[in-house]
Amino acid sequence: MVDWDDNTSRANLAAVGIGDMGNLAAYAFAPAILVTPLGAFSVLTGALASSYFLQERLGALDRLAIAICLMGTLIVVLHAPADAEIETAATIFHYAVQPTFLCYVAAVIAFSLLMVFKIAPVYGRNSPLVYLSVCSVVGSISVMSTKAFGIALKLTFSGENQFTNLSTYAFPLIMAGCIVIQMHYFNMALSLFPSSVVNPLYYGLFTAATLCASVALFNGLNASGVVTILSLMCGLLLIFAGVYLLSYSRSGDHRFQSLSDGDESETMSLA
Repeated sequence: MVDWDDNTSRANLAAVGIGDMGNLAAYAFAPAILVTPLGAFSVLTGALASSYFLQERLGALDRLAIAICLMGTLIVVLHAPADAEIETAATIFHYAVQPTFLCYVAAVIAFSLLMVFKIAPVYGRNSPLVYLSVCSVVGSISVMSTKAFGIALKLTFSGENQFTNLSTYAFPLIMAGCIVIQMHYFNMALSLFPSSVVNPLYYGLFTAATLCASVALFNGLNASGVVTILSLMCGLLLIFAGVYLLSYSRSGDHRFQSLSDGDESETMSLA
C-alpha cells in the first residue's frame, strides 16, 4: 500500500514507474537477449548506492564481482545478435503462432502446472529452484509480450497505427497475467529463502529462460557464427558469476561462518 502523504513512498513509486517505462522502451528497440542480462546493473547499482548513501564499505570481493559483471556485460553488448525485422504487430503475431513458439508455450504451461501442483507441495520449502523456475519460465513469456507491445507502441508513435490489429490488445493482457504469476511465486521464494540466494538464482534462471523464449520466437539466435554464440555464452556466464559473487559477499553469510569458526577455535583453545 502506497502512503501518498509520504514523499519517500511517492518518489519510490515514481522511480518504479520510470524504470518500467524504460524497460518497455528497451525491449521495443533492442533484442531481449541483450536487455535481460543488463538487468545485472540493478544489482551493481544497489551495491554502489548502498556504498554511497548508506556508507557500506565495498570489499575486495565486491569490487571483483562488479568488474566481472562489467566485463561480461561488455562481451554481451558486443556480441548480442539482432532480432528479426518486424514491421507490424501482425508480424509478431505470425512469429508467435509458429509451431516452435507454440510448443515452447505449451511446455511452459505444462512445466508450471507440474511444479505448482506436484513438486511445490513436497519440495517447495526445501529448494528455491521450485518457485524460481516457475517465475523464470512464466517471466520469459512476459518478456516476449512486453517486447511485442513495446514494438506496437513504437510503430504507432512513428505513424503506423497498430491498434487496429486485435493482437496488439492481447499483448498487454498476456504480459499483465504473466507478471502477476511471476511476482506471486517470486515473493513466495523470498518468504522462504534469503534474498542473497534468491536474487542470483532468479537472475540466472530468468535470463536463461528468456534466451530460450527468444530463440523459440524468432527461430534461432540470428547470430553470425559459432564464435559469436560462444562469446555470448561466455559473457552471460561472467555476468552470472559476478551477480552470484556480489550477492554472496554482501549477504554476510560467509562472514558469520568465519566468526563462528573463530569463536569455536577460541572456545577450544580456552578449554
